[in-house]
Amino acid sequence: MLRSILPRTIPTVALKPIVSTTPRRLFTNSALHYAKNPKMNTSPPKHEMVYFPDMTTALPSKSGEFRRVLWTGLYSQVVLMTVPVGGDIGDEVHTVDQALTFTSGTGKATIAGKDQDVKAGDLMVVPAGTQHQFVNTGPTPLILYTIYSPAEHAPQTVHKTKEEGDKEEDEGIDEAPDWARRPKAENEKAGLVKTSGKYD
Repeated sequence: MLRSILPRTIPTVALKPIVSTTPRRLFTNSALHYAKNPKMNTSPPKHEMVYFPDMTTALPSKSGEFRRVLWTGLYSQVVLMTVPVGGDIGDEVHTVDQALTFTSGTGKATIAGKDQDVKAGDLMVVPAGTQHQFVNTGPTPLILYTIYSPAEHAPQTVHKTKEEGDKEEDEGIDEAPDWARRPKAENEKAGLVKTSGKYD
């Protein structure tokens, strides 16, 4: 039973858009957009290593989308973001914890009304329920990867622009899956997490 829940292949991540030529069922424009990243898991991940090389050195030349989910787990999610020159992430409050690592560019973080300049190499933590905003103040894109705990976005999310992301969030399309928001006890009871580290 557990095998039918878990994906059969290891999710791979490409930091450039993946264009699918496979015909898809027509749901909405957003659903078709998600089809651009069909290799991302939509069910709980396998218990295997997930490796992202050169996250702090090669991102500026490989990143272009405003938001791209790289991996979604039972208790966390890794997302790559590129804030264009003069752009911002948007003033918001999440119900999940968020840690942001900046890899390129400069910006201004506003957390709970306090400002802090940020640059490549900086780490910023935003506790759940805390107002935050990040603005690109430099001459180049502000690039970062962020870890949400638990997940905040749909596993296959790719947003080319902030406006696209805002629209899908407002329409309830870009939502974290139920399996990424379950309590630990429920995952353990379902056999998705075993302290033995052994799975059939």
